[in-house]
Amino acid sequence: MHMSLADNTRTLDRIFAHSPLLPVLSIQREADVLPLADALAKGGVTTLEVTLRTPLGLKAIARLRAERPELTVGAGTVLDGRQFQSVLDAGAQFVVTPGCTDELLTLGLDSPVPLLPGIATASEILMGYRLGYRRFKLFPAEVVGGQAALKSFSGPFHGIRFCPTGGIGLSKLADYLALDNVMAVGGTWMAPQRIVEQGDWAAITALCLESRAMLPTTPGA
Repeated sequence: MHMSLADNTRTLDRIFAHSPLLPVLSIQREADVLPLADALAKGGVTTLEVTLRTPLGLKAIARLRAERPELTVGAGTVLDGRQFQSVLDAGAQFVVTPGCTDELLTLGLDSPVPLLPGIATASEILMGYRLGYRRFKLFPAEVVGGQAALKSFSGPFHGIRFCPTGGIGLSKLADYLALDNVMAVGGTWMAPQRIVEQGDWAAITALCLESRAMLPTTPGA
């Protein structure tokens, strides 16, 4: 199905309006996939980014799409065109990249699902902007200036919104979410590797609930 970039931008906005928390998951064991997703969902976090940082990434995406269709499952750490196609084939509902290349930005233009390209500089924003992109991932957020960078970007880049990821934890979540040009915040803090290894699913649900308690409340919500 052909989707325009504007359609895909609206899709991203819809996804993140529903859930502005994006847990970044690197699956080490197949047995963890469903219990981890269920623990996150129990804590009210239903949009996930499964990275290709481990060999189980693609299989985990396909399994979640088949067995947990109520969740929104994106693919992360997509580095090139071959991986882009492989995550589409696995059923990913959005694609996240750590940086942007001409190849990836071009693929995202008529992709059936939205691409959230990674940027770290104003020049990279302009690369995407020229093609029509208005939603970006700021990565690695804490290394490239974090909240100060986002505040600076808000001047020249009207109408652009970001999902900062990289080095953000619970203690900084509220400050990021308070920025007008932040639509969501991603990170590993909702499902730390150590807790996943222990299979402490209740602790993950608790981290999600604690994170959701930091969300700005909208009037009338």
